[in-house]
Amino acid sequence: MSEPWHILVVDDDAVYARTLAQALARRGHSVRCAGEAGEALALLRQTPADAVILDLRLATASGLALIEPIRALCPQARILLLTGYASIATAVEAIKLGATHYLPKPATVDDILTALGRTQGDAGTPVAERPLSVDRLEWEHLQRVLAQHGGNLSATARALKMHRRTLQRKLAKRPVRD
Repeated sequence: MSEPWHILVVDDDAVYARTLAQALARRGHSVRCAGEAGEALALLRQTPADAVILDLRLATASGLALIEPIRALCPQARILLLTGYASIATAVEAIKLGATHYLPKPATVDDILTALGRTQGDAGTPVAERPLSVDRLEWEHLQRVLAQHGGNLSATARALKMHRRTLQRKLAKRPVRD
């Protein structure tokens, strides 16, 4: 990414989006911000972007639901899904839907630009030394079942034979770090 890019940051956390946009602008990139899905798509219709940094959890929509419309408007754009709620299930779905890369928050501007600059996978990526913890495996399972039910909390709770409020509490927690 040696030449400046036109980047769209889609995040409902206005402070985070503005801070990230300023950091990217200091690196010479042209950056716009959108706080929700409709605004993001409208901005892309006006001026296509070279890259889109997309939050997974937006106030009114899932970032996953935006990947295909973004890809339709900007077929060549690199789409980076950035989330504080990273899981294997959402990472797999994001890539299947057309995202170029997926990063958990917190991520540095260097991490973000490196991810956007990569065009191929890296077979040299190290394999974890130890398996995931039981808590992390539970988190991953909940995310996978939630994705299978299209984000429907009630259907997910029924499938897991779990009370809906219990599921909500478990999902509201940050994922367990390994």
